[in-house]
Amino acid sequence: MKPQNPKVVVIGAGSLFFGRKAIWQMAHSPVLRDGTLALVDKDSRRLEKLKALAEKVAAHNGVKLKIEAATDRREVLPGANFVILSFARDNARYRGIDCEVSAKYGIRMCSGDTIGPGGVFRAMREFPEIQGCAEDVLELAPEAWVINYINPTAVHGMALKRYFPELKSFAICDAQWTLRERLARAAGILSEGESPTPEQDEAWDVRAAGPNHFTFLLRADYRGVDRIPDIIASMRVDAHKDMLKKEDPKSYSGSKGFLNTPIQLKCYEELGWLPTVTGHTKEYLRYWQGKGVTDEEIPPLSLFDANARLGWTDEVWRRVDAYLDGSVPIADFSTEFGPDPATDLVETMWGNLKKRFFINTWNRGAVENMADDAFLELFCELDMEGPRPLPVGRMPRGIRGLMEQVLDTHELTAEGVFKRDLSLLRRALLVDPLTHSIGDTHAVFDELFRAEKDALGAFQGYEGTA
Repeated sequence: MKPQNPKVVVIGAGSLFFGRKAIWQMAHSPVLRDGTLALVDKDSRRLEKLKALAEKVAAHNGVKLKIEAATDRREVLPGANFVILSFARDNARYRGIDCEVSAKYGIRMCSGDTIGPGGVFRAMREFPEIQGCAEDVLELAPEAWVINYINPTAVHGMALKRYFPELKSFAICDAQWTLRERLARAAGILSEGESPTPEQDEAWDVRAAGPNHFTFLLRADYRGVDRIPDIIASMRVDAHKDMLKKEDPKSYSGSKGFLNTPIQLKCYEELGWLPTVTGHTKEYLRYWQGKGVTDEEIPPLSLFDANARLGWTDEVWRRVDAYLDGSVPIADFSTEFGPDPATDLVETMWGNLKKRFFINTWNRGAVENMADDAFLELFCELDMEGPRPLPVGRMPRGIRGLMEQVLDTHELTAEGVFKRDLSLLRRALLVDPLTHSIGDTHAVFDELFRAEKDALGAFQGYEGTA
């Protein structure tokens, strides 16, 4: 029998992208606010800060939310209904290493956490811990849903589904969370800041699919009328403004834009289809690697800026301290944040709210001409039985071929990290869309392994080929 109130365990609560939003959602949701939020983080100092913040937010909102905290996940897993995985090991620092070393071998990564050497090595760093979480959940909370939020989310999500079939799991990403609303505004259906009515949402037929971070828009019909031309017209205006700024096409910096809109428009003009997560998708494509002979209007990708990300992290922790010491009123927390994708899903599942979301899971026929077990990001119905992908149709030729290469890279990576098989991980990089030389691929693999050996304990004993 389902308990009255849910227990949600967040492993990696110190993740500032997601931990604070999870606190907000748990405290504000009528479905969740009488439940239990268990925060887990290996950094006891940060954990205590987040626990204190959660208790302060709950008290301010007058809710019965119970807060637990532990550095050992096994202490709080019993009784869990949901387990959210959102941790990372020195994420910015290692991604910076991945991007700098890869650039020496002609591979430019503006994000460095899902494709290319950055995707493979982040999976090597993170999946052994994810695997441990899966084993503990099966032992201590076998009925809990596990929601993976850790990049490369496609690799980790497919590894959990393929190698832990008895585990109830799926994977998510925040990049698609507001896609339908963003496209509706671009099409002129919604004004800025306006939310769709239920009738508008039902009439808005958006179909987008693909591997996580490599999704393309296949349909955008409103009341039976194709609105992609309106979206493109809006994008042309924004792309022109972005090009005038002469900004670098970074995935992360202190400003908006990063030339994402010009790149998105160029993809549509040349490939015939519109990417929906351009900040990542541009890294999956070889066109902005700076190898062309012909001059291009759009410059090569700039590398992920680890220092900027670390600076942002420090700033956010100072904000947390300000909430705790009272220099910033805790009431401001309610207006500064909003729903978190993971706990938004939890709310929908537990309350049977019948909302639909983009979720990473098996295809199961949603895309007609791709395998049923292709691990794709798809628009899904969702309840306590899990996600059910809605029909997409057929993936266009050309785009589908690019996706299949990405999926094979991810599948090899997932198998390699699960089996601790370095030959499979090398092969994953050799079939990766960003590598172009066998010798360079081996060299970048060896150099990254030596540079990150402290974080690759599950693979120790390897000495490289150099």
